[in-house]
Amino acid sequence: MKRPPFVISIQSQVVFGHVGNSAALFPMQAAGLEVAAIPTVVFSNTPDYPTLRGRALPPEFFSDLLQGARERGLPERADYILTGYIGSLDVAEMVADFVAEAKAANPSLRYICDPVMGDTGPGLYVPEAIAGVMRDRLLPMADIATPNPFELAWLTGQQIRTLADLQAAREALHIAAEAHLVVTGCVLDDTGPGQLETVLLGPEDLSRHPTERLPIALPGTGDLFAGLVVAGIGRGLALPRAIETAQTLTARALSHAEALGAGEVVLSEPEFRRALLSLGSG
Repeated sequence: MKRPPFVISIQSQVVFGHVGNSAALFPMQAAGLEVAAIPTVVFSNTPDYPTLRGRALPPEFFSDLLQGARERGLPERADYILTGYIGSLDVAEMVADFVAEAKAANPSLRYICDPVMGDTGPGLYVPEAIAGVMRDRLLPMADIATPNPFELAWLTGQQIRTLADLQAAREALHIAAEAHLVVTGCVLDDTGPGQLETVLLGPEDLSRHPTERLPIALPGTGDLFAGLVVAGIGRGLALPRAIETAQTLTARALSHAEALGAGEVVLSEPEFRRALLSLGSG
């Protein structure tokens, strides 16, 4: 029997709510992928609440988890590595070392880098040194990168207002010539009224994926989207189709959260879960 696609997902974890691995793990598993989840931080909840408990994993503890993954042969088994939020510089450097080792040991592995650094409004919410590791070490190894416009602008020093700006930013970004840049949450000068777009820029192709702009901004949205993209490509969807599927399911999760009056992404809506199961059986 053929094993399911295997993902190593390295990002944040919370006790309550859905951000980082706590948002991305369930969709990938429900779609039929096998996932090894390695936390970079463990918090009680997102920082949007009055109190926040927990911390970034101590470097020696995180290093031990990576060593355990090596001892189990996970880099050689993995089809994908997904990285997201990183809470300390030491951990960021170790993640970069681990991804480099994994890609050297397993040339068919695809690395998806979600450079979780900041957004319009809050601005940069990781130290610049961590953002620098993402720019200088992680993104150059990425096969797929999924920044939002704020992150892309910070990484490249380019304004993001037009399609030409996106194309210039791709040239300025430190990614491989054959990598795909997936820019999420774009509102460009020519984006349709009431819409936002995900724009895919590949080495020889470009596609725009508009969707309804919901009046909802919740923690975990980008983490969920990235996990859904990995779920889609892991189940054999071409990247443009995986993007559109991720948009549809992310919108469904956000709408359900709004209907419940929830303060963050909710993953329990029945049609959302059925769609993931269908993706896994397709």
